[in-house]
Amino acid sequence: MNTKTKQIVLPLITSMIWGSAFVAQKSGAESVGAFTFTWTRYLLAALALLCFLTLRGAREGKKPFSENRPVLLRGGLVMGTLLMIASNLQQYGVGLTTAGKAGFITALYIVLVPLFGLFLGKRVRAVVWCGVAVAVAGLYFLSFAAGGELSFTRGDFFVLLCAIVFTLHILSIDHYTKFAGGVELACLQFAVAAAESCAAALLTEGIPVDAIAQGAFPIFYAGVISGGIGYTLQIVAQKDGDPTVVSLLLSLESLFAVISGAIILHERLSPREYIGCALMLCAVALVQLPEKKKDAAAS
Repeated sequence: MNTKTKQIVLPLITSMIWGSAFVAQKSGAESVGAFTFTWTRYLLAALALLCFLTLRGAREGKKPFSENRPVLLRGGLVMGTLLMIASNLQQYGVGLTTAGKAGFITALYIVLVPLFGLFLGKRVRAVVWCGVAVAVAGLYFLSFAAGGELSFTRGDFFVLLCAIVFTLHILSIDHYTKFAGGVELACLQFAVAAAESCAAALLTEGIPVDAIAQGAFPIFYAGVISGGIGYTLQIVAQKDGDPTVVSLLLSLESLFAVISGAIILHERLSPREYIGCALMLCAVALVQLPEKKKDAAAS
C-alpha cells in the first residue's frame, strides 16, 4: 500500500472503529458499571499492545520499554491517570445519552486543544476561533429543543467533562511522545488506566464476574479492536502521512458514531440535533485546516 493510499484508508478505518466503539460502550453500560467496563477494556488494550511490542522487539532485536524508562514511567502515569478520568466520565455519560450525541460532544476536544494551548504560550489562529464559534452553535442545537427548553441531559454533561479531560490528555501525549516511543507510552497508559479503574471498581462496584461475561463482546471490541488495533493503525497512518489529512479523517469518528448508533441501536436524533452534529463536524474540520504560509519568493 503506497503512502498516499495509506494516509486515507487507514485513518478512515480507524475512525470507523472508534465511532462504532461508542455503540460498544453504550451496550457495555447496560451490563457493567463504568469503572468495571473501563478497567477490563484497557487491560485488554494493554495486553494487545504488549503483544505487538514483544513481536516488534523480537523482529528488531531489542527489548520493549528499554529506552528512556524514567520518561516512559512518568508519561505512562500522567497519561494513564488522565485517560482513566476521561474514559470513566465518558462511559458513565454514554449510559445516559445516545452514542451519536456522545461522539459529537467528545469531538469538542479537537476544538479545545488549541484553546488550552494558549496557557502553554501557543498562538491560536483566527480559523480556530471561528471553529469555536461554530462548535458553540452546534452545541446549542444539541442542547436546546425548538421551544427553548434545555435538552442537555446529565449524560451529555458528563461527556462534555470528558472532552475537557481528553484535551488535557492529548496535550500530555504531545509532550511525552517527544521523548519516548508512542506505542510504549500507549501500552503503559492503558495499564495505568486499567489499574486505577480496577481499584475504583473494587471500592464501588466489586468484581461482577457474571456481568463482565455478559458484556464480554462490547468490552472486547472497545479494548482490543478500538484500543489496541485502532491506536496502532493511527500510529502507522501518521508515520508517513500528512498530519492534517490524517487528523481530519480521524475526526470522522463522531460521524461514524451517529451512523453506528442509528444502524445498530436504532437511535434517532431530532432535526435540530442533526443540525448541531453538522455544525460540530464543520467546527472540527475548520480547526484542522492547514495554516497558509507566505510564499517566501513572493515576499
